[in-house]
Amino acid sequence: MERDADADEDLTWETTDTEIDYSCPGFDVRRDEVTLPDGTETDFHYVDEPAAAVILPFTPDGDVVLVEEWRQAVGRVNRGLPAGSLEPDDDDVGAAARRELEEETGYEAGSMEYLGAVEPSNGLLNSVHHHFVARECEPTGERNLDFNESIRVAVEAYDDLLAAALDGDLRDGRTLAGVLRYELAERWR
Repeated sequence: MERDADADEDLTWETTDTEIDYSCPGFDVRRDEVTLPDGTETDFHYVDEPAAAVILPFTPDGDVVLVEEWRQAVGRVNRGLPAGSLEPDDDDVGAAARRELEEETGYEAGSMEYLGAVEPSNGLLNSVHHHFVARECEPTGERNLDFNESIRVAVEAYDDLLAAALDGDLRDGRTLAGVLRYELAERWR
């Protein structure tokens, strides 16, 4: 179904000013002054963060390379797919995905296929996550973690990861979206 761009005009907010209220490593909190369609003037805060690459990396044996990382916001270790923010000079998202895979896991991909993009929480942040599936991943690279990353690399059978996604044991949204994209892509090939 094709959307009519003119039909969205009655929902569009007009941004009259914007500024960063708070900045920290990885993201900013932005405040936009807006005029709503009914003429109401208000402000809206959201997290302003760079796009990210999220990689579903398969080893030659068909297992998945995962990262286990402390997540302060939820107070627990998170198991999920390797992912990382794009740098301002990243013109090639696929190359950035390869870099992030190697930096976080030490694995290098034999091939990389784009699965698509998602806006993980577009009511609260402006980030776009670009999902990839990587194949023939081997631990031949060198890890290069950011100063605030504590990551343990794990390798798991894909069916176990899929079962964890289905039973609720896997809670990372980026990972769930990546697995779902992959499953849909495989189903509709």
